[in-house]
Amino acid sequence: MAHLSPIDYATASDEIRAEHDRELKLRGRMTNMKRILLHSPAAHRIYAEWFTLRDLLKPTLDDRAIWLFCTAIAETMRAEIPVTFFRRALIDNGFDPEKIQPSAEEALLMSFGKTVAIDANAVPDETWTALKSRYDETLLVNLTAFAGIMMATCMFTNAVKVDLDPELEAYRSKA
Repeated sequence: MAHLSPIDYATASDEIRAEHDRELKLRGRMTNMKRILLHSPAAHRIYAEWFTLRDLLKPTLDDRAIWLFCTAIAETMRAEIPVTFFRRALIDNGFDPEKIQPSAEEALLMSFGKTVAIDANAVPDETWTALKSRYDETLLVNLTAFAGIMMATCMFTNAVKVDLDPELEAYRSKA
C-alpha cells in the first residue's frame, strides 16, 4: 500500500483539479503515481516534463530504443511500476521483453542508462565517445536529462511505494 494517498478529485482544490484535467486532456489517462503527485501541481508538472524530453528524443531515437533505455534504468533501480509500464509498451507493440536482441545503438543506450542509474560518476569515457559519435550535444543533453527524470520517477514510485495500476497487472514480469 502506498505511503501517500492519491488526490480526491471531488474535494481537491481548483488548482489540483485544473492540473488533473489538463493531464487527462494531454495524455488521456491518470496513473496512481500522477494522482499522488497531484497533491503538488508543480511537482506533477516537473515529472511530466518526461514527455517533453521524450518528444525531443523521438526524431532521432525510435520508441523501442527509448523504451529499452527506460527499462534499463527502471530495472537497475528495481522500480516495478516503470518496468511494468515499459513491458506493456514493448508487449503491446509486438516485442517479447525477455527475447529482445538489442541493436548496437539500443545496447549502447541501455548500458548508458544502467550506468547512470547505478553511479552517474562512473560512465566510462568509451561510452561517452560512442554516444558522441552517434548524437549531437543537444540530443545528449536531452538524453541525460531524460535519464534524470526517469530516475526521479523510479525513486518516487519506490520511495512512496505507489500501488501498481490495475491495467499493468497483466504485464508484470514473471521473474
